Amino acid sequence: MMFVRYVLFAVIATLVNLVTQEVVIRIAPAAPLVLSILMGTATGFILKYVLDKKWVFDDDYDGHRQEVQKITLYGAFSVLTTLVFWGFEVAFWMIWQTDLAKYTGAVIGLAIGYATKFILDRTFVFRERQA
Repeated sequence: MMFVRYVLFAVIATLVNLVTQEVVIRIAPAAPLVLSILMGTATGFILKYVLDKKWVFDDDYDGHRQEVQKITLYGAFSVLTTLVFWGFEVAFWMIWQTDLAKYTGAVIGLAIGYATKFILDRTFVFRERQA
Protein backbone atom coordinates (compact mmCIF):
# COMPACT_ATOMS: atom_id res chain seq x y z
CA MET A 1 0.00 0.00 0.00
CA MET A 2 2.93 2.34 0.72
CA PHE A 3 4.23 2.05 -2.84
CA VAL A 4 0.76 2.63 -4.33
CA ARG A 5 0.44 5.88 -2.36
CA TYR A 6 3.98 6.80 -3.38
CA VAL A 7 3.14 6.40 -7.08
CA LEU A 8 -0.23 8.16 -6.69
CA PHE A 9 1.50 11.13 -5.05
CA ALA A 10 4.09 11.14 -7.84
CA VAL A 11 1.27 11.52 -10.37
CA ILE A 12 -0.36 14.29 -8.31
CA ALA A 13 2.96 16.15 -7.88
CA THR A 14 3.62 15.86 -11.62
CA LEU A 15 0.22 17.35 -12.41
CA VAL A 16 0.79 20.19 -9.93
CA ASN A 17 4.18 20.81 -11.55
CA LEU A 18 2.65 21.03 -15.03
CA VAL A 19 -0.29 23.20 -13.95
CA THR A 20 2.10 25.55 -12.15
CA GLN A 21 4.22 25.80 -15.29
CA GLU A 22 1.18 26.68 -17.38
CA VAL A 23 0.02 29.33 -14.89
CA VAL A 24 3.49 30.90 -14.79
CA ILE A 25 3.70 30.98 -18.60
CA ARG A 26 0.35 32.78 -18.75
CA ILE A 27 1.14 35.39 -16.08
CA ALA A 28 4.88 35.96 -16.67
CA PRO A 29 5.52 36.69 -20.33
CA ALA A 30 9.18 37.62 -19.73
CA ALA A 31 11.42 34.50 -19.63
CA PRO A 32 8.44 32.20 -19.18
CA LEU A 33 10.22 28.90 -19.92
CA VAL A 34 12.94 29.05 -17.28
CA LEU A 35 10.69 30.59 -14.66
CA SER A 36 7.89 28.11 -15.33
CA ILE A 37 10.24 25.12 -15.04
CA LEU A 38 11.72 26.42 -11.79
CA MET A 39 8.34 27.21 -10.24
CA GLY A 40 6.80 23.93 -11.41
CA THR A 41 9.72 21.93 -10.08
CA ALA A 42 9.58 23.74 -6.73
CA THR A 43 5.84 23.23 -6.22
CA GLY A 44 5.95 19.59 -7.32
CA PHE A 45 8.97 18.85 -5.13
CA ILE A 46 7.53 20.49 -2.01
CA LEU A 47 4.15 18.82 -2.43
CA LYS A 48 5.70 15.38 -3.04
CA TYR A 49 8.00 15.71 -0.03
CA VAL A 50 5.15 16.68 2.31
CA LEU A 51 2.85 13.92 1.02
CA ASP A 52 5.58 11.28 1.20
CA LYS A 53 6.68 12.37 4.67
CA LYS A 54 3.18 12.27 6.14
CA TRP A 55 1.14 9.76 4.12
CA VAL A 56 3.69 7.27 2.80
CA PHE A 57 6.41 7.05 5.45
CA ASP A 58 4.55 8.45 8.51
CA ASP A 59 7.67 10.40 9.43
CA ASP A 60 7.75 12.70 12.45
CA TYR A 61 9.38 16.12 12.64
CA ASP A 62 12.71 15.58 14.39
CA GLY A 63 13.91 19.16 14.50
CA HIS A 64 15.09 21.75 12.00
CA ARG A 65 18.54 20.29 11.39
CA GLN A 66 17.27 16.75 10.76
CA GLU A 67 14.51 18.06 8.49
CA VAL A 68 17.01 20.01 6.37
CA GLN A 69 19.13 16.86 6.09
CA LYS A 70 16.09 14.84 4.98
CA ILE A 71 15.05 17.43 2.40
CA THR A 72 18.61 17.64 1.04
CA LEU A 73 18.92 13.88 0.72
CA TYR A 74 15.41 13.60 -0.76
CA GLY A 75 16.36 16.25 -3.33
CA ALA A 76 19.64 14.53 -4.21
CA PHE A 77 17.82 11.24 -4.79
CA SER A 78 15.28 13.12 -6.92
CA VAL A 79 18.06 14.46 -9.14
CA LEU A 80 19.71 11.04 -9.39
CA THR A 81 16.52 9.24 -10.39
CA THR A 82 15.57 12.01 -12.82
CA LEU A 83 18.87 11.37 -14.61
CA VAL A 84 17.87 7.70 -14.92
CA PHE A 85 14.53 8.72 -16.42
CA TRP A 86 16.13 11.17 -18.86
CA GLY A 87 18.80 8.61 -19.76
CA PHE A 88 16.24 6.02 -20.84
CA GLU A 89 14.16 8.60 -22.71
CA VAL A 90 17.16 9.96 -24.64
CA ALA A 91 18.67 6.52 -25.27
CA PHE A 92 15.42 5.19 -26.73
CA TRP A 93 15.11 8.31 -28.91
CA MET A 94 18.70 8.00 -30.14
CA ILE A 95 18.34 4.30 -30.97
CA TRP A 96 14.93 4.33 -32.69
CA GLN A 97 14.30 8.06 -33.31
CA THR A 98 10.53 7.89 -32.98
CA ASP A 99 8.12 9.53 -30.56
CA LEU A 100 6.84 6.09 -29.55
CA ALA A 101 10.36 5.01 -28.63
CA LYS A 102 11.01 8.25 -26.75
CA TYR A 103 7.85 7.88 -24.66
CA THR A 104 8.45 4.16 -24.13
CA GLY A 105 11.90 4.98 -22.80
CA ALA A 106 10.38 7.69 -20.62
CA VAL A 107 7.85 5.29 -19.09
CA ILE A 108 10.51 2.64 -18.46
CA GLY A 109 12.86 5.25 -17.01
CA LEU A 110 10.13 6.68 -14.78
CA ALA A 111 9.18 3.22 -13.52
CA ILE A 112 12.80 2.36 -12.69
CA GLY A 113 13.42 5.82 -11.24
CA TYR A 114 10.36 5.84 -8.97
CA ALA A 115 10.93 2.26 -7.78
CA THR A 116 14.56 3.09 -7.00
CA LYS A 117 13.67 6.39 -5.32
CA PHE A 118 11.06 4.67 -3.16
CA ILE A 119 13.72 2.25 -1.88
CA LEU A 120 16.25 5.06 -1.35
CA ASP A 121 13.72 7.28 0.44
CA ARG A 122 12.52 4.42 2.66
CA THR A 123 16.07 3.35 3.49
CA PHE A 124 17.96 6.64 3.84
CA VAL A 125 15.53 9.58 4.10
CA PHE A 126 12.55 8.37 6.07
CA ARG A 127 14.08 5.50 7.98
CA GLU A 128 11.51 3.01 9.09
CA ARG A 129 10.79 3.12 12.80
CA GLN A 130 11.92 0.27 14.95
CA ALA A 131 8.98 -1.29 16.79
